[in-house]
Amino acid sequence: MTTREIHHLGHVAPALSSKIDIVANSNTPEKTVDVVLIGGGIMSATLGALIHQLQPTWSIRLYERLGDVALESSNPWNNAGTGHAALCELNYTPEMPDGTINIKKAVNINEQFQLSREFWNHLIASGAMPDQDAFLSPTPHMTLVHGAENVEYLRKRWETLKKNSNFTDLEFSDDPTVIGTWAPLLTLERYGNEPMAATRATDGTDVNFGRLTHNLTDYLHNSGAEVKLQHEVSKLKQRKNGTWDVTVRDHHWNAPQRKHTVNARFVFVGAGGGALPLLQKSGIPEIKGYGGFPISGLFMRTTNPEIVAQHNAKVYGKASVGSPPMSVPHLDTRVVDGEASLLFGPYAGFSTKFLKTGSLLDLFKSIKPSNIITMLSVAKDNWDLTQYLLREITKSNMSKFRSLKEFMPSADPKDWEFITAGQRVQVMKTKTGQRGGVLEFGTELITSKDGTIAGLLGASPGASTAVAAMSELLERCFPASFTTWGPRLHEVMPSLSIEGADQELASLTNAGLPNTPEAF
Repeated sequence: MTTREIHHLGHVAPALSSKIDIVANSNTPEKTVDVVLIGGGIMSATLGALIHQLQPTWSIRLYERLGDVALESSNPWNNAGTGHAALCELNYTPEMPDGTINIKKAVNINEQFQLSREFWNHLIASGAMPDQDAFLSPTPHMTLVHGAENVEYLRKRWETLKKNSNFTDLEFSDDPTVIGTWAPLLTLERYGNEPMAATRATDGTDVNFGRLTHNLTDYLHNSGAEVKLQHEVSKLKQRKNGTWDVTVRDHHWNAPQRKHTVNARFVFVGAGGGALPLLQKSGIPEIKGYGGFPISGLFMRTTNPEIVAQHNAKVYGKASVGSPPMSVPHLDTRVVDGEASLLFGPYAGFSTKFLKTGSLLDLFKSIKPSNIITMLSVAKDNWDLTQYLLREITKSNMSKFRSLKEFMPSADPKDWEFITAGQRVQVMKTKTGQRGGVLEFGTELITSKDGTIAGLLGASPGASTAVAAMSELLERCFPASFTTWGPRLHEVMPSLSIEGADQELASLTNAGLPNTPEAF
């Protein structure tokens, strides 16, 4: 290994002396692994695939505590499967005090989802993954509103978005007859003359993130990465040389060794709701002040083929005044492993678990001296959220069904069943430069100062923007390598913006060098 090759790992690379560290003690770290991924969801799988594209010789090991990957938030029945491209979500396009519509967040999310599409298409074209038909279904994205004020807002939103090149094909109508041709169940048996309006983007998608996660994980495994199921990471400790000792428990009933430690140059904590406790165990100062607010949920589902055949869209409504973004009602076409169904929800609830298969003590164990003020401040300032959750928890099933009737007047209770959605942990963090805390409804990327460990907190639109999030992680954790990776990243994702990458590409081309990253 040359000096240049060692430096190419950026400030993450430890000295060569730590490359091999094997001692007779069974709990002594084995040979150092370049990358350890914690959690078998879409984030870890995406990061692993990106790293392998850039540095195919790096050793990668993925640990998942359950018996398969994608059993928590990435499971298709634990999320709505919306390919979030801001085509239908009103909370990404707020109306400003002066009456204008701010589309900045919508444009950003749309661009991030396009990066995901480009990366998936690259893997498919190269034969690394099966065709996208296995996990992605073309499904129009719609927004539906009622009432004169909401109709006017939707019209202004449409007019503003249409001016952006990403949204030129977005359609608008305030004619119930036209809306009925787009999605018949929205107008069937709807009486009265209340104003209504809808927008439609025919290039929307339904994504089976569970199948996609399996495809990415299969690609990693077939490329030489180790995928360890029923292995739970219980401890993270950094050595003086910057590497991490990762303590792992093997939950197989016949495991010859219950606990062992692996040494890693880089660690990613992509464990969904389990990311916060693990990052806290790492002791990195960047996680101080962060807390988690767990929220559970339900969906209603029908597999009645006669009903499913009448609806091919993901239709998002508008949250009630004072309700959080997570309460936005939507009636969705879902295609899971070739079987179509309709999903309506979400109905929020509260649980102290951080994972669907977690412990009721998760929330309490996450309370630390460094975040208790943040968490108490959030509780004090978000009483409306508490009230909303209390209302949701105490609703009867028939009351929840009436919410579906507002969307789909012809709905019949006999055709629908309740299913439990995945557990979400919203981010609570310290206010910048202030005492107290704020509640965030997006995702939060946490990276250590030395770039040797990172994790992702939060929820939607996480899965849809996984490629953008993991690209940002690479830039923050591997700054010395990221620009050098520019030509390869441009090949994989042509629309990815990389500062300095164009100059790097030009210099490599002029020098006659191949556009591939150096091996570690």
